[in-house]
Amino acid sequence: MSRFWSDHVAGLAPYVPGEQPKILDLLKLNTNEHPWGPSPLAIKAMHDAADERLRLYPDPESTALRETLARHHGVQPEQVFVGNGSDEVLAHVFNGLFRHAGRPLLMPDITYSFYKTYCRLFDVPVELQPLAHDFSIDVGDYTRKRDVLPAGIIFANPNAPTGIAMGLDLIRDIARANPDIAVIVDEAYVDFGADSAVSLMAGHDNIAVIHTFSKSRSLAGLRVGYAIGSPEIIQALVRVKDSFNSYPLDTVAQAGAIASINDHDYFRRACQAIIDAREVLVTDLTALGFQVLPSQANFVFARHPAHDASVLAQGLREQRILVRHFSQPRVNEFLRITVGTPQAGERLCQALATLV
Repeated sequence: MSRFWSDHVAGLAPYVPGEQPKILDLLKLNTNEHPWGPSPLAIKAMHDAADERLRLYPDPESTALRETLARHHGVQPEQVFVGNGSDEVLAHVFNGLFRHAGRPLLMPDITYSFYKTYCRLFDVPVELQPLAHDFSIDVGDYTRKRDVLPAGIIFANPNAPTGIAMGLDLIRDIARANPDIAVIVDEAYVDFGADSAVSLMAGHDNIAVIHTFSKSRSLAGLRVGYAIGSPEIIQALVRVKDSFNSYPLDTVAQAGAIASINDHDYFRRACQAIIDAREVLVTDLTALGFQVLPSQANFVFARHPAHDASVLAQGLREQRILVRHFSQPRVNEFLRITVGTPQAGERLCQALATLV
């Protein structure tokens, strides 16, 4: 431990992002990036925004972007918060909504691993709720009466890394059973076949959802994320943001995000292309003997009963194909595979055929 560090730094367990190596002829199926490019309208808008206006600070409230998102989701602008990627938005959620005098946060034991990192960073106690045997979220774990009121509830829907989605009726049950705490639904992958909990907010002011432009909008390099919730919840995030960084989104990012939202046709086609490719990939993996969990995300979670997942991941790497393997108990038998183009799926399955 360096003598320059703050006291808490040594105890942190930083999040480890998916590998981004530079390998010739690499097929990268490990970080759930969209294989199709961003909307051409978004690229043009960003190009047009890169002019002498960059000498000025961007709009700190991202007003035009928030208004665009509000129209898109059928809510009011004061219900929208934007940040530098959904990970920053999540950080503000943990800091602004979950720090309640040592009360525990409830979340699944198998989910997006950044949640545990934020619990350590912001000193939020956590009670992990085990997924059911089929890797679905057991709603009863979040609706039963408890002696101590939780600090909040967070889960991804569809969940990561499983890809399994929960129905809106079950999310409604969780929100109804916990009216006095924030229920945060991380919908990074919702556009690939699941239903958004935004539709539940009219009757449940404790629900907030988190979205990202990195997946379905194919703008991972732009770093734009946002939250939708009640004005009461959003104001907490604004107060945290303005105590940390008043200008999280630059002018070019705001322009590109607005154009992406407005290009409805391109968005629908790109999402449908992933859904179609996912169906083909599931069929081909099943034919190779893999067991594939039902996914409504832009990735699949698959295991082969006769082969070690870490060995398969290494074998694919030797063929210049990257997939994600997690060493966490219960899921260490699985590979998380990003859905790519049809050609990428064919190359992946040909490589797997040589290994299994």
